[in-house]
Amino acid sequence: MTEKIGVIGTPGKWSTEALADAFEARTGYRQVIDMAHVTLELDTRRLLCDGTDLCELDGLVLKKVAEDYSPDALDRLELLRVAEARGVRVFSPAEKVIRLMDRLACTVTLANAGIPMPPTTITEDVDAARAALERFGSAVFKPLFSTKARGMVLLDHDAPDAAAQIQTFKAANPMMYIQQKADLSGHDLGMVFLAGEYVCTYARVSQTGSWNTTIHSGGKYAPYAPSAELIELGRKAQAPFGLTFTTVDIALTPDGPIVFEVSAFGGYSGALKGCGIDAAALVAEHVLAEVSP
Repeated sequence: MTEKIGVIGTPGKWSTEALADAFEARTGYRQVIDMAHVTLELDTRRLLCDGTDLCELDGLVLKKVAEDYSPDALDRLELLRVAEARGVRVFSPAEKVIRLMDRLACTVTLANAGIPMPPTTITEDVDAARAALERFGSAVFKPLFSTKARGMVLLDHDAPDAAAQIQTFKAANPMMYIQQKADLSGHDLGMVFLAGEYVCTYARVSQTGSWNTTIHSGGKYAPYAPSAELIELGRKAQAPFGLTFTTVDIALTPDGPIVFEVSAFGGYSGALKGCGIDAAALVAEHVLAEVSP
């Protein structure tokens, strides 16, 4: 094959380099694209990075557009829409990812699709936030743009400094996203899909007693065999977003399974370490099949 596929990600990071390796092994072409180094010239309709016009490539694969989720990252995705308009296939499509990076946009889409989620309140009003915390007992206050539980605050309604912590959170997050703390029983699940088809499920198991199970907080990956009903829930949750590769975050609670979110970029490390599946290879094969004449 001679197709030229660029990988948008973080140079030197494992998942980005694994994707680039997978494409190089199949096509002989390798390019890792750091969006911080991309320039859009609207008059010439060129999207330039390290001397290459990305609009002349056969495809672009999104692994990461920024190290941290933020409104600024959305601007980087907007640049990619120019490449799409010039006929370059982007996996996943930029507009689809834009609808996912904002936690609130993801939540509203899931709720409108009838997906079971933890009780959640979104408000800019401090009094409403305090009432929600009182109603939930314990709640996680989540930034609208974050990954791996960064910036999240766990509060109990009877904490003596709860009011002050709410004020502090609001100072950094004017729109407060407040979600009742779920009983995770020490683990939650990442259910992997490629082009809407189920691939595998891994568990993230807490090792530290932390309230969340993220790898960032010390969790470990483990294999998990879900029921057909659970797979169908994951399939239904990711379907509205139309992504190439994604992971659905699911928790099993005493009241039944709930979905936390759908990932914009998917869990390559979880698929490999938890399930023994080389997701980079699967994505590369899928993308090349899609762009090949």
